[in-house]
Amino acid sequence: MKISPVYDRTLLALDGGPPIVPAAVRQRRRLLDVLESLTDAEWAAPSRCEGWRVQDVAAHLAGVDSYWLASISAGLAGEPTRFLRGFDPKATPAALVDAGRAKSTAETRVELRAATTALCELVDGMDETALSTLAESPPGHVAIRDLLHHALWDAWVHERDVALPLGLVPVEEPDEVAASLRYVAALSPAFAVMAGTATDATLVLDASDPDVRVVVSVAGDSVRVHDGVSPNDAVVLRGDAVELTEGLSARVPFEHDVPEHRSWLVRSLADVFEV
Repeated sequence: MKISPVYDRTLLALDGGPPIVPAAVRQRRRLLDVLESLTDAEWAAPSRCEGWRVQDVAAHLAGVDSYWLASISAGLAGEPTRFLRGFDPKATPAALVDAGRAKSTAETRVELRAATTALCELVDGMDETALSTLAESPPGHVAIRDLLHHALWDAWVHERDVALPLGLVPVEEPDEVAASLRYVAALSPAFAVMAGTATDATLVLDASDPDVRVVVSVAGDSVRVHDGVSPNDAVVLRGDAVELTEGLSARVPFEHDVPEHRSWLVRSLADVFEV
């Protein structure tokens, strides 16, 4: 399903939460180390992504990191890109991975290291002015700090996509889990706003291990994430933070009861990926 990023206003914004740069850089560098430690046989093993080997996930990450690098650089230059107009989050990445399947493991390793290293070097140590600058991500033009939330969440999920089928135990740093949960909780409502299926509503997540409270307020054509007060009619979900993140990311069955008329709050991401 194609998405419709918003470029004439800021659709999605996150207030508060743990500092995003240290978490995003740490996770990216760790994932690079994990992938580089694997044997060629493990790179050929299936990942948790349907039809993708570990090498396919690595190739996808190399491409994504190259995109983030270009998007952030353009934003900092005052010319944010609009590459994702009409982007299909399921079909386009799959097509790019298919096109690169002739590459050797060594080639993919080199591309991944170059892209990830360049991205980490660009964002490490960014100040508040840079983090507040607009750049392109799937919801459209957002602050770079919110773009980095998307980048962290995506790579955090893909780290588990690689590790779990190989019998490895994924690292679960509290700030990475909290940031990923805060972001994915907002992404489904953001896609619903893009699709015109959202109404004013509030989603609250009371998560544990780590303890984190996430309030997603959808009002008009905007989605805001905070940890403040919520209305009495908010949809409230409780559970383990990792399990909630996995469920909202369509990696495991989402087993929480949500009123049908508010189901778009948690289902729109799965709809976009046609899961």
